[in-house]
Amino acid sequence: MRQRLPEKFMLNMRSELGDKEAEALFAALDTEPLTSIRLNPRKPAEGFTGDAIGWSEQGRYLESRPQFTLDPLLHGGAYYVQEASSQFVGYLLRGLDLSGLRVLDMCAAPGGKSTIYSTLVGDQGLVVANDISRSRALALADNVQRWGVGNVVVTCNQPAHIGEFEHWFDVVAVDAPCSGEGMFRKMDEARSEWTPAAPDTCAERQREILAEAWRTLRPGGTLLYSTCTFNSKEDEGIVEWLMSEYGAEIEPFDNIATEEDWGIVRSQVGAFQCFHFYPHRASGEGFFAAIARKAEGNTHRLTVKPRRKLFTLPAKSDIKELDRWIDNPESVAYRVVNEMIYCYNKRVVDDVIALSESLSVIYSGVAMGQIFKGKLRPEHALALYVGMRSDVVPSVELELEDALNYLRRLDIPAALCSEGINLVRYRGIAIGFVKRIGARCNNMYPKDLRILKL
Repeated sequence: MRQRLPEKFMLNMRSELGDKEAEALFAALDTEPLTSIRLNPRKPAEGFTGDAIGWSEQGRYLESRPQFTLDPLLHGGAYYVQEASSQFVGYLLRGLDLSGLRVLDMCAAPGGKSTIYSTLVGDQGLVVANDISRSRALALADNVQRWGVGNVVVTCNQPAHIGEFEHWFDVVAVDAPCSGEGMFRKMDEARSEWTPAAPDTCAERQREILAEAWRTLRPGGTLLYSTCTFNSKEDEGIVEWLMSEYGAEIEPFDNIATEEDWGIVRSQVGAFQCFHFYPHRASGEGFFAAIARKAEGNTHRLTVKPRRKLFTLPAKSDIKELDRWIDNPESVAYRVVNEMIYCYNKRVVDDVIALSESLSVIYSGVAMGQIFKGKLRPEHALALYVGMRSDVVPSVELELEDALNYLRRLDIPAALCSEGINLVRYRGIAIGFVKRIGARCNNMYPKDLRILKL
């Protein structure tokens, strides 16, 4: 039995949408939610079926919700379980050539949108994915490692600290913490935790975050604001506030066309194009997005003084061994932090250093591992990296049962593996490393990631 929708929420929606439209929304919120995923174009795998999501090239609706935990392809980053409506942020930015640009995802956990931006900016671009909660930031780091592009810096900072990087980003995305009304169909706890005061409280916080986000956006850059809620206080009301605060600096983004059969409700608030997803109209959960540009102007950037020095260069004698593991070693740079060697695209390494020496960084680039006696002991993140050479170590292709045993950190048959380090694959997708020593295999899958479900 579903928990009843909050009375005050229903009253608010009747006031905003009218009785007929509101009743259709309430009925939809008591139906079963849809299940959707987004495929990783850098890790193509066979066997994915499902209807395409109109606004998401890699998005798919699934007929039913499988046990994702028991699918090794999820753990290998071949896809991300992501609500269909939220995938729309990629569609909004599709007209921009983001290759090589800097994107800030201000409120990023658990990482669905960050992985979209990671794909869009490509190997030479950089995504800064921030969350103020350390536990959420750690989960975010796991998800960007699985995605495997290696171009994300995961930070855990208050917006005011990020705001010190003035005029630094080409695109700033704020998927703001909100009252969560758009999750009323998926999560009963969203209904029970909602209060009449939530929209006002959240709106105040959203304004604080956007003020810092606006500081970081370069003139000519793009601002993308989104929530997973329905009420106008947190949606159109916030956009109206942006126009009142920064209107002279805001100009329209290029017109974004949407298909009528997608069911997206569109509006215009000043320079902002706005998009509402209601589950009785669109095939997804509740979602709101607005997009506009910062007008061209003074591009002067403040220099952020480093608070610490973290990075050193690896020993010259180790470079040849590191290069052996990378597809295009001439395009990357290596740095060492606390004996762990990280890999970055040469184009962004100085940016990563500037961020890391001024902010609280949870993870960045690709953790490659440590050198022992001239050989790299690889980290799990390297196995998931799309830029790792496929022939640097032998590969072992596992069937489902053995792949799940591997992900549980159980033994897999040594006879399947070659002596030394092996890359473990499932249906062609890398899921980790093992090391065979004689008649036994050491499972190198991280203990904190192992699956417990039988």
